[in-house]
Amino acid sequence: MRQVCAFVCLGVFVCPVFAESPAPLASAVASAAVPGAAGASIKDLPVRKVVLYKNGVGYFEHAGSVTGSQRVAIDFTSSQLNDVLQSLTVLDEGGGRIGGVNYNSTTPLAEQLKTLSLGMTDDPTSTELFQALRGQRVEVTGGPGGAMTGRLMSIESRTEKTGAGDDAATVDKFYLTLVAATGAVRVIELTPSLSVRPLDASLQGQLDRYLELLSSAHANGLRHLTLNALGQGQRELRVSYISEVPVWKSTYRIVFPQAAGSKEYENAIVQGWAVVDNTVGSDWDNVQLSLVAGAPQSFIQPLSQPLYTRRPEIPIATAAETTPQTHEAAEMDRIELAAKLTAPPPAAIPRKTDRFAGSGLETLMNQQQIATNNQNFSALATLGVGVSSGPAEGAGSGGGMGTGVYRPSDAISEGDVSTNAFDDFFDYSLAAPVTIHKNESAMVPILQQELPAEHVTLWSPNNRLPLRAVWLQNKSKLTLDSGSFSIFESGEFAGEGLLDPIHPGEKRLLSYAIDQAMKVHANQLDGSRRVHRLAIRKGSIVETFMNVQGMAYTATNSGDEDRAVLIEHPRHTGVEGWTLDGDLKAAETTPTAYRLRLSVKSHTTEKVEVREHGPEVMEVTLEPNPDRHDFLLMLVKQIPEAGAQLDPVLNAQTTLSEIILKIADAQKDEKTAESDEARYRENVTALKGSEGAKRFVDELNHAEDQLQGTRKQIADLEKQRDAATDKLDQLIASLSFDWVEVEKK
Repeated sequence: MRQVCAFVCLGVFVCPVFAESPAPLASAVASAAVPGAAGASIKDLPVRKVVLYKNGVGYFEHAGSVTGSQRVAIDFTSSQLNDVLQSLTVLDEGGGRIGGVNYNSTTPLAEQLKTLSLGMTDDPTSTELFQALRGQRVEVTGGPGGAMTGRLMSIESRTEKTGAGDDAATVDKFYLTLVAATGAVRVIELTPSLSVRPLDASLQGQLDRYLELLSSAHANGLRHLTLNALGQGQRELRVSYISEVPVWKSTYRIVFPQAAGSKEYENAIVQGWAVVDNTVGSDWDNVQLSLVAGAPQSFIQPLSQPLYTRRPEIPIATAAETTPQTHEAAEMDRIELAAKLTAPPPAAIPRKTDRFAGSGLETLMNQQQIATNNQNFSALATLGVGVSSGPAEGAGSGGGMGTGVYRPSDAISEGDVSTNAFDDFFDYSLAAPVTIHKNESAMVPILQQELPAEHVTLWSPNNRLPLRAVWLQNKSKLTLDSGSFSIFESGEFAGEGLLDPIHPGEKRLLSYAIDQAMKVHANQLDGSRRVHRLAIRKGSIVETFMNVQGMAYTATNSGDEDRAVLIEHPRHTGVEGWTLDGDLKAAETTPTAYRLRLSVKSHTTEKVEVREHGPEVMEVTLEPNPDRHDFLLMLVKQIPEAGAQLDPVLNAQTTLSEIILKIADAQKDEKTAESDEARYRENVTALKGSEGAKRFVDELNHAEDQLQGTRKQIADLEKQRDAATDKLDQLIASLSFDWVEVEKK
């Protein structure tokens, strides 16, 4: 029976405080923790399976046989440690268990430096060093006064000028203040020739320890993980985890072997390679390698870093004092208490859902629960990927999990590479073992097959230079991952480019060079636009026009070989319903363009006209004002059938316009009357008491009467305007008209 043994790192891993001798300390603790383990040899557990993903993580599986209670070792780099602690999974296939997992660790450098009294950081300046030596007895040599001893009081900087006049510059100089045993104070400039040596042996030891910690922090780069496997007899042990790795890359070669006396190519040899880098701590000797073109969610948590939290500092209370007190316990039924003390631990409730029923994952979960109940072990939350020994239906993949079925490929030779799709991933599983030593890289073949390919010239308005391209059809059983490609024609390099993933059955254009023999020109054709439909509903007018637009493309081939030219004509993507006119058919249609095929013989010119027809919609909202009068008149002229519905609205708009004009004229008269009335009032005030004042009084009275009459007229017109506006609003709201152009036969 398989048994999964996973461990909570906090309770199992033994971490020494410093890293001077991590391996002996870990081994000693492991031997003490495992009965009968003393003297047992440590056996390396080699890598047997590697799955690399496109998001920079890799799944690693170590496997080997153990006999009895034995210790096994795995080496990895410090950068892998967090991922290992987060995903480590152990599978003992012989009923054994893991008694402990140890690795060499170290207290963070910042915490180790706190144990020293110097108070310096891990990146100190010379000023920080002298600040740490303040108050200490030192010996200073190399100064102008010869050797001297005393206590270092301070270090200070001074800004001084050098030179004179416009050439004067400033420079910062540092000075040490030294107090001798006699009480004399000396200020000494800190120069490169000055030497300062602490006289206290314990302080010298602190400095040595400080430098030693800095050195060990950079040297501790390799981690040695030891597992204590407990059991009887010979059995298989599997250890898996994920780790950060370099992203694997795809690159392809497309080779056109030209037949004698022929210039036509029907098939091309497509050769695919994957560039793989091994930067982890172990060699990959004869490993099963899978390359997954997918990016499962992954993240890093600093589990390997000892974590210190800040505790609140509570002041000691001194204001109030209390005497010790005792308090009564709550009553409890003796029978209930006895039952609680003797009751067995509750059995685990099996978790069984439709999603996992009958799968290998359900068995794995049940076995993990049994191990927890029988052995009182804590299980890791993360089981990792690919812990099963072989792909089961619904749970098989290149990484040991996912969905899909393995299928053979005829890529290199039958069975050399298998492909498997799960979720939105696809992978390449190499049948032959692969060997890549640590700190080495390799190119592994993933495809070699003849695929249909055609030479074409591609022209697009986004790139006015014609491009040489290969129209490649993927008839293999593999998905071609994104990467670079190189083209070889008749044994010579012809160009290179990039490709996006190409799934089985897809056809893709791959451009690789400029076609200097081709010239393509585009000219816009005259278009037409007519109203196809008119709908009026509750003040909203929707016009649907039928447009015809076109472009003329002229392709000139000045080369000695015939060309198959693909012209990308942009599609209308904003409004549905646009189609090509006439019998013209696109060789291929993309979401944004029609690809039109044009055969151009050598030293000739060919032309193709592309016309499209489709709808254009314009919506206008009518409001109760005369601003849309001209627009409605144009509609009635274009569509006479709309006159019966729009004439009342036009008349109401005309009436409203006339009233608005009358109000504007009356408001002008009001301003004139106000001006006359003000002038007459000033004259009457100026001539008060004279004979001439009487005449201006009569004129003032007349002006006031005229002003009042004008204001009354404006008020009446505004009432008429409001009534006309309401009427126009009602007419607009009641509009209902739908007209569709009748197709002529």
